[in-house]
Amino acid sequence: MAQSYKSLKEDFVSNLSGGGMSEVNWVTAVAPAAVLLWSVLQSRHDFFSHYNLLAFVTDFFLNVAAILSAITVYSSSPVILNFLLISPAVCLYLLPRRSRTRQKRPAQAPSANGRAIAHSEQDIRNTLPERPFITHYRGSMMVVTCLAILAVDFRVFPRRFAKVETWGTSLMDMGVGSFVFSAGLVSARPILKAQGADRRSSVGASLKAAFRHSLPLLALGLIRLYSIKGLDYAEHVSEYGVHWNFFFTLALLPPLVASLQILPTWFASVDMIALLVSCIFQAVLDSTSVTAYILTAPRYSLVSQNREGLISIWGYLSIFLAGQAVGLDILPRTGSKLSRSIFGLHMNRPYTVRLFMWSVWYSMLLFLAVSYKALGLQVSRRLANLPYVLWVSAFNCTQLALFSAVEILVFPGLYSPIDKKLEGQRSKHATSQILAAFNRNGLAIFLLANLLTGLVNLATDTLQAGQGRAMATLVAYASILTIVAMIMHWKNIALKM
Repeated sequence: MAQSYKSLKEDFVSNLSGGGMSEVNWVTAVAPAAVLLWSVLQSRHDFFSHYNLLAFVTDFFLNVAAILSAITVYSSSPVILNFLLISPAVCLYLLPRRSRTRQKRPAQAPSANGRAIAHSEQDIRNTLPERPFITHYRGSMMVVTCLAILAVDFRVFPRRFAKVETWGTSLMDMGVGSFVFSAGLVSARPILKAQGADRRSSVGASLKAAFRHSLPLLALGLIRLYSIKGLDYAEHVSEYGVHWNFFFTLALLPPLVASLQILPTWFASVDMIALLVSCIFQAVLDSTSVTAYILTAPRYSLVSQNREGLISIWGYLSIFLAGQAVGLDILPRTGSKLSRSIFGLHMNRPYTVRLFMWSVWYSMLLFLAVSYKALGLQVSRRLANLPYVLWVSAFNCTQLALFSAVEILVFPGLYSPIDKKLEGQRSKHATSQILAAFNRNGLAIFLLANLLTGLVNLATDTLQAGQGRAMATLVAYASILTIVAMIMHWKNIALKM
């Protein structure tokens, strides 16, 4: 009986064909729409400045419950949900701003000729600002990822949102790639800090640090492997393989990225490396029997049993590098010595414009890849092929552009090249505490989400749960994750993995 139920669970998430890209865009647009309403409430009415129970509940409903609704009860009408979020935001934005005491700018120390002030301003300009829109983007991505890994086991979660078997697109396929892209995005920060201090690590030192960073991820992968096998938990073998899981993929990425330092200094454009790796990998898939091996080969050895995870790592490496390239471009202040060029062209435009340019660039490449009949390419998360890399990159750049557009519209003049402390206060004022909490301890919360998902599946028959019971379970699950994330945030606990 137990084996029969396990088979039913595996069949429930297998042999799926996904849905359209546009639907994924509409469903995920709920996140920036919710942040828009949150931002208007904060900028116009200081609603979240005194973070009491009402503020917490409102924050939860906007930035967690709205996303949960988008992937469940509003999955067939995400446009309506977006309208319900954007309409009050527009109305509140048009109302007069609530009067409040303006923060005074700290007085500058007198200077004989102004050179000290100019020097201080230049020092601040060359630092990396805290960008609330990146926190909102990463926090929302983590929220939808954590919600989806349990929601997929209930019938209230549409099958077209679950991971496809081989060819096609879905919400959860995008979630995996977005996790890697966002990791690449923030990996640019230590690189920029080292360059700002004129420090460059050797390949050996970088590899040592990368392996040290990979060890916790490897440990998490082993824990997940033994827990699944030990509990005879339902698993989707064609997703990564018999023994492989997503934590092993994450563990392999840092050493691979560090090893790229062996490339000559003139070949330093990370965006070009990302495209080159993906194109070479696609050429290998098309010109050899690798694709047939992944899709049809018998699982007779350790390598063949885990071929999806081992081979798709090259696609995820490309996604990570694409995210890192975007991070190197948008994390520095515009016009600072750390600012980069895009594909060899020096860009001194606002970061929102640059993000839309990234989005257009990857969208054009994706259109060419899937529309050019001679190539005959389709998106495949299982292979992590070129169209998948381009789709993930285009989507995440668009999401970042939308979050940054909300920030510029509602919180203009957020970044100050004069006073770092004042800038920090403004950034904190413009950041959702719940999304900041999910962003700060994302991997730890993701691990907790996996553990809770396993407990729920062991304790209840998710396939037989009706909509009411499923939603009650998911709301309770989301509440637990949020409360744990907030406690860690308030206690200033940041687990680095």
